[in-house]
Amino acid sequence: MPIIPDAAPSIRANLVRIQNSQKAPIIIIGSFTELQFTAINAGRASFKQPALEENEILFIGGHIYSSRSKDGYTIDDIVHQIVSALGEDAVAMITHKMTCTRNPTSRADAYGNFVNDRAVYEMTARKPRAELFSVIPKGDHKKPPKK
Repeated sequence: MPIIPDAAPSIRANLVRIQNSQKAPIIIIGSFTELQFTAINAGRASFKQPALEENEILFIGGHIYSSRSKDGYTIDDIVHQIVSALGEDAVAMITHKMTCTRNPTSRADAYGNFVNDRAVYEMTARKPRAELFSVIPKGDHKKPPKK
């Protein structure tokens, strides 16, 4: 299972800490499915990048909170995006610039969109593990109102 069952409250707690200008800890929020992990390492090998050694996904949340809150998203919106992007059915996508998983199943968001959430991972800072760096709700043509 990619996201651990009790990860959502921990993700939310980190995002609240960041919102309150507090330091958030590094937490483990899940792992890739065997298919995702194999595809990520095959893709990285094709670009002559080192393999991902540990099948754990780490989370702090600073960049995610900063970028998504600028778009007007709430912490609850961000948690929904993360849970969706780390879904068991998410497909691994690897380029020479990024590694991500994308949920192929559209999700209705709170703003009238059907989005496919994409999680972008940072693979070197916390080596040998992946860190969830960003989440992108692809298809969010109607943005939330900015505060």
